[in-house]
Amino acid sequence: MGTAYTPGLTVTPNAIVRKTRKLPIKGTVLVTEGDRVEPHTVVARADLPGDLDQVKVAHVLGINPGEVPQRLLIELGEHVVEGQVIARTKYFFGLLKSEAKAPTEGTIEYISDVSGNVGIRHAPRPVELTAYVRGAVIKVIPEEGVVIETPAAVVQGIFGIGGEREGAIRVMPDPDRTIEPGDINGELAGKIIVARRLITGEALKEAARAGVAGVVVAGIIDKELVDLLGYEIGVAITGDEAVGVTLVLTEGFGEIQMAQKTFDLLASLEGQEGSINGATQIRAGVIRPEVIVPRRDSAAAAVAEAGGELKIGSHIRVIREPHFGELGSVTALPPKLVEIETGAKVRTLRATLDSGTEAVIPRANVELV
Repeated sequence: MGTAYTPGLTVTPNAIVRKTRKLPIKGTVLVTEGDRVEPHTVVARADLPGDLDQVKVAHVLGINPGEVPQRLLIELGEHVVEGQVIARTKYFFGLLKSEAKAPTEGTIEYISDVSGNVGIRHAPRPVELTAYVRGAVIKVIPEEGVVIETPAAVVQGIFGIGGEREGAIRVMPDPDRTIEPGDINGELAGKIIVARRLITGEALKEAARAGVAGVVVAGIIDKELVDLLGYEIGVAITGDEAVGVTLVLTEGFGEIQMAQKTFDLLASLEGQEGSINGATQIRAGVIRPEVIVPRRDSAAAAVAEAGGELKIGSHIRVIREPHFGELGSVTALPPKLVEIETGAKVRTLRATLDSGTEAVIPRANVELV
C-alpha cells in the first residue's frame, strides 16, 4: 500500500469557517439569519438556575419535621432576603423562641414535612453567548443558538490553553528569539502576539498581567507550563484554565521552531483583527486550538481541505511520544503490518525527522503539515 490518508492541521489563508454557537440550556436567540455579527456580539441569552440552599428548619427549631409547616412564616414561591426569619417556634410558656433565618436571598422552592427542610433557590444567572468570530448568521437554531459563517485565514495549533478571545495580530519585534518577561509591555494589551520560537512561563504570566489577549508561538518548555498551571497536563479538554491569556502552540513542547508556512501566514496578517481559542482535545472528538482572522473579501475565500494524501516526501508532524511535536519528511511507506509494543498490528512509515533522526512511526501517530 503506497498511500494513506491522515488528518492534518489547517494552515491556510483562505477558508470558509462555519462556527456553531449553542447555549448550554434553552434560551432566546437574539439575531436572525443574514445578520452581520462581530466577535463580541451577543447572539443568544439564557438564564441558568441559581444554586439551591437548604435550611434545616426542624433541626434549628428543635421540632419534628411534621411540625415545620405550622411554624413557617413564608409560603412556597415567596421571595425572601438574607437574614429574613422564615420559621419561628415559642416555648416555655411563650417566653422564649427559636428562629430559622434565610441564609441568602432567593425564592422558596420547596418545603418538606418529611425531612423538615426548606429549599431556597438563588436568583437565575444570566448566560450570554457571543459570536466569537466576525461573520454572517447563516442559520438560527431556535432557542439554542446560531451558525456563523466567515471567509477567513485559519491557523490550527497542536496544543493550547485558555478560552475564546479576540485582538489584532502583532508579530514580536524579534520573532526568532524566545519571548521573555521583559519583552511584554502595555502596548501589547488586547493583542494576539506571535513569535517563531518559544515563550517562557514567566513571560506568559507577564502577558496575562499586561492584558495580552493571546500568544501564538512554536512551543513552551512543558515544566514551565505545568508550574504556571499548578498541575500536570492531562488528556481532558483544555480551554477553561484561569491563566488570563490564551496560548496556542503550533508545534509542541521543548526547543522547537514554527513551521515557515505557519509563521509567514501569521506575519501576513499583522494588524488584522482575529479570534483565538486554546481549547484542545487530543482523543476522540479532536478539538484543535486555533487562530481565525476573518477576511473582508468573501470572494477571495475558498474551502480548505481538512486532510490530504500521505505519500513519500510528505511533510509530517509527530503527534505521539517518543517524537511528539517533531517535524520531518516521509521516506518510505511499508505495506506490511507491524506489531507494536501494545501488541496491536498497524501500518507504519519511515521518516527523516528535522533533528536528523531516522524513525519508524505508526501512521496514526502523524499528521500532515
